[in-house]
Amino acid sequence: MVGRYYEDYDEGETIEHDKRRTVSESDNQQFCDMTMNQQPLHLDSEFAGESQFGERLVNGLYTMSLAVGLTIPDTSDGTIVANLSYDDVEHPAPVFHGDTIRARSTVVEKRETSDGERGVVTMHVEAFNQNDDLVCEFDRTTLSLKRDHVE
Repeated sequence: MVGRYYEDYDEGETIEHDKRRTVSESDNQQFCDMTMNQQPLHLDSEFAGESQFGERLVNGLYTMSLAVGLTIPDTSDGTIVANLSYDDVEHPAPVFHGDTIRARSTVVEKRETSDGERGVVTMHVEAFNQNDDLVCEFDRTTLSLKRDHVE
């Protein structure tokens, strides 16, 4: 399925994404291994057990990346030129192994590029766990194709 072209976005529109994913211990371990992040709060059961959380936390960058991935089919799948920025990232609540994450995007702003051939779209992305706790939020700005300028 093709995502949205620039013209398909409306400022103020909220998109509830249907895709969800339950985060496994393996997901967290592999992400930490691939990014060489050996923070014991993510990987060491004994260490994390003595923290204020009482158990290992899922890497926050994995949570953010997962949130982006959950939004792709409904937003930029096949219609993006580039991700321009990720701003104002916050992790208001922890994610644990076994949590199921869903995402919601709200179109904050859109504008054409100076040549009029593409558009810049900024969305506020929110990720929630199975209890509807907000676990991550950020602004994602993309450079999107315009329908009449598809190459």
